Parts: sequence; C-alpha cells; structure tokens
Amino acid sequence: MCCQLNPDEAEELRSEVMGVLRSASNPKPNLTKQESQALSELKDIRSIMVLKADKGRATVVLDKTEYEEKVQHMLDDERTYVKLKKDPTAVYKSKLVSILTRLKHNKISRELYSHLYPTSEKVPQLYCLPKVHKAGIPFRPIVDYIGSIGYNTSRFLADILAPMVGKTEQFVKNSQHLAENLAGLHLETNEMLISHDVVSLFTNTKVVESLEVIRDRLERDKTWRYETLLEVNDVMELLELILTTTYFIFRGQIYRQKFGTAMGSPVFPLVANLYMEHLEQKLLATAPMELKPRLWKRYVDDILEVVNKTSVDELIEFLNNLDNSGSIKFTHEKECEGKIPFLDVLIVRNDEGNVKLQIYRKPTHTDQYLNFSSHNPIEHKLSVVRTLLQRSQSLITDSHDRQLEDAHVDKALRSCGYPDWTFRKVKDQMRHYWKMTERKQKSEQKVDALSCDHMWKAHQKGCLV
Repeated sequence: MCCQLNPDEAEELRSEVMGVLRSASNPKPNLTKQESQALSELKDIRSIMVLKADKGRATVVLDKTEYEEKVQHMLDDERTYVKLKKDPTAVYKSKLVSILTRLKHNKISRELYSHLYPTSEKVPQLYCLPKVHKAGIPFRPIVDYIGSIGYNTSRFLADILAPMVGKTEQFVKNSQHLAENLAGLHLETNEMLISHDVVSLFTNTKVVESLEVIRDRLERDKTWRYETLLEVNDVMELLELILTTTYFIFRGQIYRQKFGTAMGSPVFPLVANLYMEHLEQKLLATAPMELKPRLWKRYVDDILEVVNKTSVDELIEFLNNLDNSGSIKFTHEKECEGKIPFLDVLIVRNDEGNVKLQIYRKPTHTDQYLNFSSHNPIEHKLSVVRTLLQRSQSLITDSHDRQLEDAHVDKALRSCGYPDWTFRKVKDQMRHYWKMTERKQKSEQKVDALSCDHMWKAHQKGCLV
C-alpha cells in the first residue's frame, strides 16, 4: 500500500502503523504456564526430536539418534541415492538459465522469465515424517524445495500438466466424489471389496518411463496448450531437467536421487499421478476378463476395487507385474466383516449386498483441531465446524449414522473449546446455503420447462423441423 503513495504520505503512514504496534498489548496466552514450561524443557533436550506424524495430526517425540539412524539407513540405498562430492547447484542453475534464455525470445514473457529465473541458490533440505499408522513406524522422506533453483519452474510445469490429470473414469478427486461414484452400488455374493496401495510411489516412479508417458499425453491432449505458448519439446526439456536434478542435503552431506522422484516439489505428484494412470489403463486393457475388476476407483496411489472373490490372489499377482522393472509394488487389504476403509470413508456392505458409507478415522487419529482459543481469525475456526459438519452430510448415507457422527464432531470440537454459538451460526449458514441451492435448482428446472414448452409450441407452428 505504501508504494502507491507519495514519499511523505508513505512515511506518515509507516509512523502511524509503528505507533499502533508499539502501543498494542500482547494477546492473552492460550497456553498455561505449566504447558509453556513443558514446551521450553522439551526444546532444550538436545537428544530428542519433536515431529508431526505423517498423518493424523499427532505429535511424535523421537530419540534423535534413532531418527538419524533411520534416515541414514534409507540414504544408504545405493539404488536410489548417491553421495555427491560437491554442491551441483551452480551447474544445474546454468542448465536451467540456458533453457529459459532461449525460450525468452518468443515463448515466455519477460515477466515469466524473471519469475522462473533462479535468484536463490538454496540447497533443498531433506526431512522425514514418521508413519505412526504403519507397523515399524517407517519414515516418509520429504524434500523442501522452497527457495531452490527449480522450485518456481516446478510450479510452472505443474500448472501445465494439471489439466491432463483425472480424465479417466477411474479417477477420484476426493471423498465426496468417491461417495457419488459409490451411490447405488450393489455387491453380488461372489464379489468382495479390496483396496490397494502402492509401496513408496514417489521413490519408485521411474523417471524415464514417466517422461515417455507424459510426452505421449502432451501430444494427444491439447488442453494444456491454453496454459502456455511452449511446444511439447520445450515442456519436456524443462521437465526432464527438473526430474533428473533431484538433490538435497542432510546433516551436511549432499545427495542426488538417481531413481524415482521425491515429495516436496509441486510437479512430482502430477508426474506420479500420470504414471499411475498409465499403469491402470494398461491393467484394464490387458487383464483377462476373469481378473478384471468390476469397479476400479483410484486416488493417486490408493485404489478401491470390486472383484470376484476367487480371482483376488491372481489379480494381486497381475498388478505386481504391471511395471516391467518390478519397482512398483502393491500392498492390499480385503474387506473384513463386510467393511473396508478408503480415504476417510468406511464402506459397509449388508447381507443383501447393498452399501452404506460412514466416516473412517485411523486408529492414530487424535481429534485435535484448531483450538478455539488460538490467535486465528474467527472465520478459520468456523470453517473447521463447517468442514466437519458438511463432511457428515455429504458422505454418510444413513441418517442414524449421521446423527452419531454429528454427536462425535460436537464432542471433539467442544474439547477444543468451541462454544455453542459457533455450531448454531454454522448450521444457520448451511441451512441458508441449502435453501438458496434448492431455489436455484427449481428456478433452473422452471426455465428448462418453459424452454421445452416454447420449443414444442414453435414445433407445432412449423417453426422447428
């Protein structure tokens, strides 16, 4: 705002703001003295690490030596990682600048060139999150690319590839989309629900094969061209550079990832998603009829299927041979007592084969949400209530289950300090939204009916053939 004023007005505004800040009192602490002291003591213990869990909003306290040993064991995998003797940032930067300089002449604007030009030479950092919901508590490696030479280019490429993802019937974009797809599902007595999960998808996604898949999609799918003036070869040149220059530092040692991709770069999830689309289309095209799932729904590397009970083991073997290199492997889970979780939905079948949906929470789920006493805008807190109540309405198919879920949400949020008025306000907002939506739908139906009536009368008069 100050930059739009003349110098004198800008300086006066700055002085006023500084005066307000100096005279402002600190907000009331939302931690007790005991809690603050406990956090300070934990912070001073150098032998431990306090991390958030990979999923479930849990906080994990780990022995620092154990953490570093686990990470080091992972980095010792010579198939995936290699130690570098020197920092490659300058070399990678030179390659990227060379490509951008060539494209600046007629394919990217000066503004985009300036945005993509790497001004920072920060080396990406590796950190790991513990998967407390899995046996043995394995680590999920994540590379912090923010501020690195290729981060903005990675985001730019993600914008180009994004329109191509999710155009198959098998794609699921979220839990609500899944619920819509499962509406009316009926299972025969010889069928069962199973789910598959890819083991470490990112680190096992083959770069060369992924590039081939993406080139083919770029050539066949033209929607991405609305995003850029680049040609297929230009996109592929940038993408290959980003995918083949994955490097990071951990405890002073720089590594290069020579196989697979890493979580943390904006474009890598899209690359993995497109490669999974390729594999699933290969499965559906080549699987024998007796193995082919009647239902196949996928969210990135999580897959839900309806299959014949007698073909489960053969299908799993077929899946694990889809990838010629053998790097992509699938774990599986069968329905148990007529129930199977997928995303945050619990799918339940009854004796007649009909399906209902409930909310699923992992055993490690903590019911910890944004505390009402936290120093966040009130709209953020209301959105927590709204999100949980809307999830109950949009996912759960049985009215009694919905009542139980609403009671669970009420109890969980009250333990986080949410008062009565927040629930009343959100429910009023939701009722108003539903009424407006219903009115809009009725209005559209009325317009459609009038339009059909008009067309019929015109047809009778001979105005329409």
